[in-house]
Amino acid sequence: MAAEWVKAVPGGCELLVLVQPRASRTKVVGEHDGRVKIALAAPPVDGEANAALIEFLAELLGIRKAQVELLDGQTGRRKRLRLGGVSAEVAVARLTAG
Repeated sequence: MAAEWVKAVPGGCELLVLVQPRASRTKVVGEHDGRVKIALAAPPVDGEANAALIEFLAELLGIRKAQVELLDGQTGRRKRLRLGGVSAEVAVARLTAG
């Protein structure tokens, strides 16, 4: 299952994400513009949305928060994250499961 928003890297995968802060609840919305779109209930203030994104992905993928690293997009809606200990295939399967 290939998705353009995930790439396998040694020890895990990289994920391209588009976040929508201040949503009614935190959930995966789908794909948008070559990225996986995630709605976050947290506001984009003082890193709250980034922290919520990391916590949500760690819980969804069954990995520790320390294994989710924000590489790019600390202050924007477009983000690139490195996920340790989870393959690209597993990440796609869990993020696209209804």
